[in-house]
Amino acid sequence: MFTDKRSKKIILAAHCIFNQNAKLDSCAHQEGMIRELIDILLNAGIGIIQMPCPELTYLGLYRQASRDVFTTVGSEDTRIAKRMQEEASRSLCSEIGRNLVYQIQEYQLYGFHVLGVLGINGSPTCGVETTWSDDEEKKGKGIFIQSLQTELDDHGISIPMRGIKAWEIHQAMNSLQELLANASQA
Repeated sequence: MFTDKRSKKIILAAHCIFNQNAKLDSCAHQEGMIRELIDILLNAGIGIIQMPCPELTYLGLYRQASRDVFTTVGSEDTRIAKRMQEEASRSLCSEIGRNLVYQIQEYQLYGFHVLGVLGINGSPTCGVETTWSDDEEKKGKGIFIQSLQTELDDHGISIPMRGIKAWEIHQAMNSLQELLANASQA
């Protein structure tokens, strides 16, 4: 089964890597997508699962910001971090995580190799090594990545996770290449 040309290699990636239009205002660092990362994946023949953006799904594109109040990116990230801690948001993140785990299980059932998860460091939701809360970037996972990790753990699935920052292109490319190299050695 599945003996055609497909590579049987897949990566899960944060929504905004492929769609910078979904980012919080003043946070898009590319016009449409992070092309350098896409090129690496395309050249390696790796399939992509674009994870839904929990912030966009829960708070909308403008993230329910007050249009009459001056804000900074940091203050908005703090506000969003607090909003994403709400029970309805946590439920949404868990639901998205369950759906992704189902897809991972399906691929693994048929011999596909899920290489890892690529998130966005500093994000209150999709941070892997760092997240945002209380007006600063801190070590730890964002709320969505925490939920996804819990779902993976509950199903006995271990896949590596790495985070990148869109404005640090060379470091992002290195992180993705290391993720792919480590996954191919496993």
